[in-house]
Amino acid sequence: MDLGGRVALVTGGARGIGRGISEVLLAAGATVVTCGRSEAEPPAGATHLTCDVRDPDSVAALVDAVVTRHGRLDIVVNNAGGGPFVMADEASPRLSEKVVGLNLMAALHVSQAANRVMQTQESGGAIVNISSVSALRPSPGTAAYGAAKAGVDSLTTSLAMEWGPKVRVNCIDVGLVRTADTAEHYGGDATVAAIERTIPARRMARFDEIGNVAAFLASDLATYVSGASVACHGGGEMPVFLHIFQNTGENS
Repeated sequence: MDLGGRVALVTGGARGIGRGISEVLLAAGATVVTCGRSEAEPPAGATHLTCDVRDPDSVAALVDAVVTRHGRLDIVVNNAGGGPFVMADEASPRLSEKVVGLNLMAALHVSQAANRVMQTQESGGAIVNISSVSALRPSPGTAAYGAAKAGVDSLTTSLAMEWGPKVRVNCIDVGLVRTADTAEHYGGDATVAAIERTIPARRMARFDEIGNVAAFLASDLATYVSGASVACHGGGEMPVFLHIFQNTGENS
């Protein structure tokens, strides 16, 4: 994939999945700008700007800064997101608003600001939204997050229809991804190994594998792909009833 001469903005692009995406875009030849609410060290070759992507005014200033510095904006990856594990009956209204604001409204704010630039460019542009398998199934413990990501999937199709043909908009429904904190998050290596055995790929994703999908969707290899939700989850999650069936069969 050749992204030479393209300017890319990756929200939350200095850490985690976003950093992996930034590194893949850099390797493909793109000029990459990352952003986050605080100062951070981006991948080598990228630059970092501070921005609260939940705030439309901050987002407008961010996009203006990118265009002023680089003259254009060709690719946006709306990666910033996340949320704590809190059961819905315990989640405060303020927490839910913050989760929805970060995971849904921020993607809309950044996309709107980027679209205003991309529509004026002869080559248009490409927007890639990082969504989640939580958009496709129940999300107990992260209900607001799952609802927000379902909104991202819907937003993707609407923006693709409104902004074509100049701007293509797609999203990636990301499954489980291994991080430095995976074992601690799930309670140890044995638990992680048990979870990975339920994934057809028999492992969690690497950061660069999400980045490869994002780079493809942003590249000329995907010029006729818009409004799509690409599942990047290693084959999906095994239905619970199959576990029950298998265990019952083993015990009979």
